[in-house]
Amino acid sequence: MNPVLERISDLSPSWLTDAFQRAGFAATVRDVAVTPIGTGQMANSFRLQPTYDGDRGSAPETVVIKLAAGDLAARQRVADGFRKEVGFYAELVQTVDVRVPRCWHWAITEDGIDFTLLLEDIRAARPGVQVDGCSIEQAKSAVVNLAALHAPRWNDSALFDLEFVARPDEESASFLGDILVTATEQFIERFDVLDEAEIETLRQSALAIGNWVLARPTPFSVTHGDYRLDNLMFSTSGPEVVALDWQTTNAGPPARDLSYFLGTSLETELRRAHEESLVEAYHEELERRGVTGYTAAECFDDYRLGQLQGPLITVLGAIYATAERSQRAEEMFASMAKRSCAAIADLGSILAVDKARAAAP
Repeated sequence: MNPVLERISDLSPSWLTDAFQRAGFAATVRDVAVTPIGTGQMANSFRLQPTYDGDRGSAPETVVIKLAAGDLAARQRVADGFRKEVGFYAELVQTVDVRVPRCWHWAITEDGIDFTLLLEDIRAARPGVQVDGCSIEQAKSAVVNLAALHAPRWNDSALFDLEFVARPDEESASFLGDILVTATEQFIERFDVLDEAEIETLRQSALAIGNWVLARPTPFSVTHGDYRLDNLMFSTSGPEVVALDWQTTNAGPPARDLSYFLGTSLETELRRAHEESLVEAYHEELERRGVTGYTAAECFDDYRLGQLQGPLITVLGAIYATAERSQRAEEMFASMAKRSCAAIADLGSILAVDKARAAAP
């Protein structure tokens, strides 16, 4: 197992040299400059700019290092997320086609409370901003990239053999529902920008989540789980998009990623005007990549059902994030909740849960 850095102050030129050499680079690091980047809710990221002894060869000019964030109790609560992200880079990334940063080093402690990733620095791209939303062109690039994640492992039961991938059952679904009901009341109390209709939608979603987890178990594939603008980097010279932050990786209904992205990342009127064409673009890319036996109508119905991913991740993310609160983060969570509630109401997603659960085997 590669060594883990518990804190950025533990970083040294020799540690980085060893990590690079394990990745196949022959360069030696003499010094390294460290700059914090991003505002992660569960982890801290830093840009490293090494100074090399002699020619750096093919070693990167800059690289991103990602470490666990928060105190011990907070890291214990989200250790499964750390395991999932390391697991994605260690065991899944080579089997899918989604655009992600290259990973040159991964490590995690046995208890899962500390991890280290050494990732490609995507400097020639612009990060999405959740509060601002995105254009239709950016949304199309993002949903096509999602299909590149989902299609290669479509209905691949071997996914459930991975230690960090969990198959839902009655007990876990009920437990999640109980947690979400409690967290939803805390969320409502904290965010006074929610109107009565949005509050009712959040409450109904929380009550439905146990059935939602178990409804319509197929199709399934690798899922990101938190596929939204703040976790995406957009090329400044073309349609390419790169997905970051794989701490919610799992196997489950693929359309949940699609629903979550469109429901939380597009301004409501823009989503209403373009969601059918964007879901169609996603479905066409699935078919282009070899997925068969899955109709466009089934895809849109799964998109409708998947909208509850929005309040699930938004509420739990706000209440259980290890990062300190900030105005930017609060605005992000509020915008996600309001957009998601509108999508759930527009699409009749709560009723869809009842129907899907009744039809589930």
